Order: sequence, then C-alpha cells, then structure tokens
Amino acid sequence: MKHTRRLLPLALASLLAACAPPPATRPASPAPATIPPPSGLPPTASSPAPQAAPSPAPYEETGANVWDKLRGSFAMADCDADPQIMVWAHRYTQNPQRFEQQMSDALPQLIYVQQAAEKNDVAGEFVLLPWVESEYHPIPGHRNLPAGMWQLVQSTAHHMGLHMDRRYDGRLDTSAATNGVMHLLHDYHDQLHDWRLVDYAFNRGEFGVQRMVQQHGLPPDEPAIPKWPVPKVTREHLTKLLAISCVVRDPSRFNVELPTLPADQHLETVQIDHGMPLSIAADHAGMGTDALKRLNPALQSNFLDTETQAHLLMPHRNAELLRNAMQIANDQGMVASTSNNTPLPAIYADQADSAHSDAPRTHVVKSGESLWQIAHHYSISMSTLERLNHLHGKALKPGQVLKLDSPDQP
Repeated sequence: MKHTRRLLPLALASLLAACAPPPATRPASPAPATIPPPSGLPPTASSPAPQAAPSPAPYEETGANVWDKLRGSFAMADCDADPQIMVWAHRYTQNPQRFEQQMSDALPQLIYVQQAAEKNDVAGEFVLLPWVESEYHPIPGHRNLPAGMWQLVQSTAHHMGLHMDRRYDGRLDTSAATNGVMHLLHDYHDQLHDWRLVDYAFNRGEFGVQRMVQQHGLPPDEPAIPKWPVPKVTREHLTKLLAISCVVRDPSRFNVELPTLPADQHLETVQIDHGMPLSIAADHAGMGTDALKRLNPALQSNFLDTETQAHLLMPHRNAELLRNAMQIANDQGMVASTSNNTPLPAIYADQADSAHSDAPRTHVVKSGESLWQIAHHYSISMSTLERLNHLHGKALKPGQVLKLDSPDQP
C-alpha cells in the first residue's frame, strides 16, 4: 500500500492552547477503566499481528473503584491457600511506602491491562502478571533475552504476530503486546481449563504443560500450587502471581494503601493515519515529547511511521486533544506555513527522510549517564559502544555524541 503523509500543521498549536484542560485534581474515589465489548476467538499462529485495542467508549467518570473491579475478576486461590503465597506477599510489601510508590507508577498501565483482560475474559490475576515479570517496566531486549513489561521472548512475539526491527520492537508496544498476550492467555485456558496451568504455560511454554496434562491429567483444586514435576522457577512464578493478587485482595493486611487514578489520566490508544515527528504529535496532544516517548517505548526513532505503528498510547485528556487536532486538520484541509513561508509538508518530509534513512543511530550523553545505562537502553553491549566510539575506558562527557550502529549495519 502506498504510504502517504498528510501531516498536522503547527498552526494548530494556538487552537490547542485555548482548549487545553486545567490540571487534573484527584477525586475522592477513582473512576474505572472503560471496558470495550467482548471479542471473539483468540488468534492462531496464522492470525494477523495484534493491533492496538480500539478506542474506548465515550469517556465517563463513574466513580467506581478500579481495585474492587479487579478483585471481582479474580479466579484463583486466596492468600491463605499456601504458606509461600504469604511469604512473597510480605516480601513485596516489606517497605510499604516503596510498594505504594511502585504501584502508583504502574497504575496507568495496570488499568490499561485490565481493560484488555476483561475484553478477552481472562482471570483478573493476570492483570498483575507484568508486576511479576517487570513491575510494568518496558525493559528493552538484549540479543535473545525477553523484552517489554510482559518479558516476551522473540519466538513468542513472532507467534503473536508482533513486528520487530531496529526502529520498532512490538514487545515494547504496551497496546499491541498486551492485546496479543491476552489473546494468548485466553487460548491457553481454552486448551488447559485451569488458570494455574495457564500461568505455567506462560512461564514454561504451552507444549510442555500439554505433555504434563497428558501424563498426569489435570491437577486437583488443592493444593493451590499443583504438585507437578516442574522447575522451581515455574512453581515460584505462580506463587508470586498469587502473592501480589493477595496484596490486592486485602491491602490492609499488609499495612499498605492502593493508589487511585483520575479517569482522565487512564491510558488509551489514538489511531494515527499520517506519519509525523513525535514532537509534533506531542505538541498537538498537549504533552511533552519525552512523556509521549516513555508511553510508547516500542518506537526507536523520533518519527512515527504508520506502516510500523499506527497508534499512540497516552492519557485520555491528551488523546482528546490530539484527536480534535487531527479532525480540525482533516475537516479544513489546512496547509500552514512557517514564518519563512516554507510549506510544512516539505519540512515534515525532510524529517521523515532523516528518520527512515539508514544512517547510524546516535545518542547524546546526558549528565550522570553511564556507559552501562546507555548500552542497556539501546540493547547493545558495552564493548560494542566502546569499539564504535573509540572509548577504551575513557570517561563519558555530557553532550558527547555516541554512535550506536556501524555505518554499514543494515
């Protein structure tokens, strides 16, 4: 399909400034995530790539508690089903203030995952699965290691239809990866009929669990952690999932309070039909470019290519601004110019050509950054960074430009 770019004019900035919302205030009780209607069957290996979840229903502030909704969707054992569940629950909450801050930081992603879980009829405990995997952090992959908040290996990501290249890693795409994982978990449950085994399959692989079902049959309801000959890490994975669910079931038991989030800060996807620099999208959405990039870590460049990722994830209040800006541009067919009368499409095309060129990537060193941090962020080795930049143990300096790829790297 021929790729076209009809890009938003900067002239909309003044329009958006007039309609920007005031700072959000914290309500007495949080509003729930908007839940899309149930979907059909999960994908097979030949299914199309998982896409961003459709835009939610019209925004409403209902005041229902998101945590109550999550507890109501739990389907597995409670806190006292196994002593190790309580052991891990206490480990998670041994520093209550730190736990509360971690959960507060994760809450936007948690609520987004809850929408996908309910849409796919997946047990509520799996909304907390990214806590066990990464504490909801979009961890970049390195070589063949897992990546994203779901910690997906490349083979699983390929099976789910997630695209990966040097400019985009679908495992880091919160929307596409979450949608794909929920389809996968739903599919596992259709085959295994036991949510405990679904967790085992996610951790160990579905075929290994299917073989064990053939050998041993389905495990009884008790004990809560099936006494199967599985690796310790697999049994512990389920224990951790039940432990964090235990904390959510009864936070007062662990002297913690669960955070809330105003409904206008709940995350949602905005479908984008025109390629554009992320700075332009952020400007029209009324948010900083860095904040937009943090919510969309799958993008490895500063240009949104709709052939790779045709959506952006952002809070509802910012999503409304961006949708309005795109609608104004489409309705009025606006063609704006800069102060030197250079047509904006030409400027955007220059940025697009730069973003899509095969020139090596670079990184500008910030104050306090270490070589390890930079290598970890871009999923390359420290030795490669040293070789490309002739560092050989030299200290980094703020403002220093580091090469991230060889000039002839594809």
